[in-house]
Amino acid sequence: MALEKIIYTAKATTTGGREGSSKSDDGKLSVTLAPPKEFGGNGNGTNPEQLFAAGYSACFMGAMKFVAGQQKKTVPADASITADVGIGPIPAGFGIQVAMQISVPGWSKEETQALVDAAHQVCPYSNATRGNIDVTLTVV
Repeated sequence: MALEKIIYTAKATTTGGREGSSKSDDGKLSVTLAPPKEFGGNGNGTNPEQLFAAGYSACFMGAMKFVAGQQKKTVPADASITADVGIGPIPAGFGIQVAMQISVPGWSKEETQALVDAAHQVCPYSNATRGNIDVTLTVV
């Protein structure tokens, strides 16, 4: 799906792959990368799956706040999302899956589920992954 208008473009450069580093062009992000011990690495750096978990959960929270705002509601400051990004073999190489646990204190499970369902339709990460990977959203 082509974008009608690009509002912002993030730019980062990675050298060395999973055993290297990534830096954003504005200098606000600078991370050392290392494969996790489960992949035979030393685990002394972050990895793409951790970055994806952080990015998706942050983006999804933003989508929840957007939807809530449209409904004249406010997501409380202590709302949280824990994202688990799993990686494993598939016939053509490797694939990922995502499971997110969403907590909105003070909201009923039904009210939170409705918010999560609506946010899943507008979140850019959800739209990018829909139909490509398994994404499980659980209200806790």
